[in-house]
Amino acid sequence: MEFANRMGLFKDGVFSHQQALRNEFSAKMRIIDMGVGTPDLAPPAHVMKTLAEESLKPENYAYAIRDLPELRQAAADWYRRRYGVSLDPASQIVSLLGSQDGLVHIGLSMVNEGDTVLIPDPCYPAFADGQRIAGADIAFMPMREEKGFIIDLRDIPEETARRARFMIISYPNNPTSAMAPDEFYRDVISFARQYDIAVLHDNAYSDIVFDGNCTGSFLRFEGAQDIGVEFNSLSKNYGMAGIRMGFCLGNADMVKNLTLLKSNMDYGAFIPIQRAAVAALTGDQSCVSSSREAYRRRRDLLCDGLTSLGWKIPRSRATIFVWAHLPDGYTSSQDFCDDLIRRAGVIVTPGCAFGAMGEGFVRISLTRTEEEIRDAIDAIRDSGILA
Repeated sequence: MEFANRMGLFKDGVFSHQQALRNEFSAKMRIIDMGVGTPDLAPPAHVMKTLAEESLKPENYAYAIRDLPELRQAAADWYRRRYGVSLDPASQIVSLLGSQDGLVHIGLSMVNEGDTVLIPDPCYPAFADGQRIAGADIAFMPMREEKGFIIDLRDIPEETARRARFMIISYPNNPTSAMAPDEFYRDVISFARQYDIAVLHDNAYSDIVFDGNCTGSFLRFEGAQDIGVEFNSLSKNYGMAGIRMGFCLGNADMVKNLTLLKSNMDYGAFIPIQRAAVAALTGDQSCVSSSREAYRRRRDLLCDGLTSLGWKIPRSRATIFVWAHLPDGYTSSQDFCDDLIRRAGVIVTPGCAFGAMGEGFVRISLTRTEEEIRDAIDAIRDSGILA
């Protein structure tokens, strides 16, 4: 049996490798997984109630086909209230089966075989994988520590910029936890206009920011809606990761083409999920600050605890992750992560999983309880791996 050549683009990734190690050692020791960043906080009670009640209505089991008007209106109101951005719910918003759905598939609506797409390095792997599916050539934009992990547009060769169809940016950033200043977005808009490049901004972590920091929407900057779209998600803010609900918002032509593509790929989100999303966006918003505070406490506990052991890890500014240098004695992120599982039973993600520029770092997820984080710190201390 033969399969498509494009399947050669995908390998058993680092998470498969870690799962194999987990299976090997789980019978010998307790495993604490701080690798995959699956949010563990439950949705607000009123959201779960709405989902449950709507799921009991037989009429809601028909094909959704398209977004409920009230869902798009709720998303428009959310962007006006939270970000100060005005959007037309009919033409500038489409729901997604999680924001990754849009980020992976939008390339199919925007690039032809061999077109160039600009992707950050390090990056969330789906950014590049989705565009490879579309047949794009990937040109990586380095995010360097000495520049605060902010993309320096001057690093992009002019020839590459002239070939590029679109670029993906994402701040607050996964995996580095960096936040971009306003001037960066203005520079991106100017750069995009100069080279006729569309901009896709992943804004999944805009409300998971700490220590008085704040961030908003790329779409609030002058000219942004002329050249780009933003992807946002209910996974982190509202604890709705498994429900799979996100949005693409902004440039009407880009939204229109993604909507057309999706109409040939799926029949939309289950209606009870759409109504639960409306409940989340229009209801009590205290869950957003509660989630942020929970992740802040976990961050402090983890960073301070590991620093006390000699692995100096600064407190991250945002997201549900910590991005940390390898401890002394290691040069390979994969080797360190393998040793950490074998010796301490703790799983973290090697930086190399996010691209060449991620080597030398690990990403640690904050999606574990405070008790589990304390246990992980104790296990790392007792293992002697930091000695």
